[in-house]
Amino acid sequence: MEKKFIIDHLLRPHWKALAAAFVAVIVDGMADLFGPWPIKIVLDYVVGSHPLPSWAAGAVIATFGEGKWAILHFAAIATLAITALGAAASYTESYLTTRVGQWIMHDLRQELYHHIQGLSLSYYDRHKTGDLIGRMTNDVDAIQSFVSSSLLDMVVDVLTLGGMMGVMFYFNWHFTLIALAVAPLLFLEVYTLTGRIKRAARAVRLKESEVVSVVQETLSSIRVVKAFAREDYEERRLEKETLESIEMTMRARRVKALLSPTVDFIVAAGTCLVLWYGTGLVLKGALTAGSLVVFLLYLGKLYKPMRDLSKMTDSASKALIGAERIKEIINAKEQTRDSPRASSAPRFKGEIEFEHVFFSYRDDRPVLRGVSFRVRPGEFAAFVGPTGAGKTTIFSLIPRFYSQSAGRVLIDGQDIRDFTVKSLRRQLSFVLQETVLFHAPLWRNIAYGKPEASREEILRASRLANAHEFIERLPEGYETTVGERGAALSGGQRQRIAIARAIIRNSPILILDEPTSGLDSSSEKLVIEALERLMEGRTTIMIAHHLESVRRADSIFVLEHGRIVQSGKHPELLARNGLYAQLYWSQFRDEDAAKETAPRA
Repeated sequence: MEKKFIIDHLLRPHWKALAAAFVAVIVDGMADLFGPWPIKIVLDYVVGSHPLPSWAAGAVIATFGEGKWAILHFAAIATLAITALGAAASYTESYLTTRVGQWIMHDLRQELYHHIQGLSLSYYDRHKTGDLIGRMTNDVDAIQSFVSSSLLDMVVDVLTLGGMMGVMFYFNWHFTLIALAVAPLLFLEVYTLTGRIKRAARAVRLKESEVVSVVQETLSSIRVVKAFAREDYEERRLEKETLESIEMTMRARRVKALLSPTVDFIVAAGTCLVLWYGTGLVLKGALTAGSLVVFLLYLGKLYKPMRDLSKMTDSASKALIGAERIKEIINAKEQTRDSPRASSAPRFKGEIEFEHVFFSYRDDRPVLRGVSFRVRPGEFAAFVGPTGAGKTTIFSLIPRFYSQSAGRVLIDGQDIRDFTVKSLRRQLSFVLQETVLFHAPLWRNIAYGKPEASREEILRASRLANAHEFIERLPEGYETTVGERGAALSGGQRQRIAIARAIIRNSPILILDEPTSGLDSSSEKLVIEALERLMEGRTTIMIAHHLESVRRADSIFVLEHGRIVQSGKHPELLARNGLYAQLYWSQFRDEDAAKETAPRA
């Protein structure tokens, strides 16, 4: 299946270049085939006393004249011509296969990256980022290397084998059978070791992915590592994975190392047989010295492709394993796909409704159990509840990061599955608890959701988000490049950049995930002011743990064990003395909270 994947999926689009390279391969093979003949001509017809065949004599006399010097000149020119032809063909083949290999690497990496981008978040929940990176790099490189260096070399070797065997049978079929007597042993040994090499290479590649995963995980969490002084632990963890990788690599190398000397010994045995038998024929006068030399040269060329084919099992195994691992991702069905009837979403008014929605990350653990609610256009709705109640899941279903198991999610009365995913998400803006910024200038981070935004739009969004003032104080202003994940900025500054990003997007629906969590009082005030401007006129969904931030919500939905157990406004829910009141009182046990809940005259 992996071979079919390589041929159909990767090579077919480049068949023209491969066909030209194949022609060059044939020419190169013909040059190899005719290469020893000038030596035979010199030994038999210049040094020796054998007469030149009539068909060759006419060509030599017409071109170079008569005599042994003319034959020598002919042999010398033929050697140069054959070598030049072979060199030109070899260059053409090498250039074309390298070009094809590079384009295959580009196409495959782009397709793989495109497919990975389309996978649902549930796929990422179960797979390590380092493993995906390994497949994007090492596995793609293995296929590219095989196409550039080994694919047509294998064709050359097979053609060379066929041509050499034909010529050798023409010379002396007894001789040729003796030379080929070792071939069954050679191919049996290669076949036996190839399976072991492939299994060992697969184990090495899996372990290499584990090493990349450890490095990626540690570097992406370096602040946590340093905060808990766990550098030594992480070094030991990487050392453990690396030592296991070394052990597996050496195990694979032992198998590969066994192949080459075994093949060389079998080839040497075949050469000894031919040399012993051929020298006897020369001594008896049954074979000329030139024919024996040519036969031995052909024998070297015959054994060389056998040896090369055996050694190519390593690169072929790596390519097949790489194709196998890449195909696993491409065949992954966990994509948020547009339905056949999906169309581009119109401009939303902003009404959001859940109808008896069920969802589970795993079949045996339902997270949402028949959730139903409605948020009207322009309303501010908050979702609160204990950890694990399902708040984040509701947030994830609206943009279709995940797809519900049952029920419907509607916007403006229409099932969101009727819209294309891109057109749906273009009308949503997010401000998350952890703001992710990219290693790029600040203006580009602000315009991330609207790349075509003008400078005036960027400045306006920054002012509304209370971000313009601190950006202007930076050394390069809006051109300042923030570090990876925005580490050079404070939490409040990152949140205000995220708000500016949401403002410039100007979408009718806004989703907030605890946007003021972990901020100091001064930063929180600036962020809240910016959020109030952002929320104006938009349908807002907020996931909140800190209940102070939801007091002015038009609707508050309280979740417990995947169900909405209460809904209403802040004063109503406090008066009912249910779960919301318990959560609220647990956070605000002070005199002001007591006064607020006291009945009014």
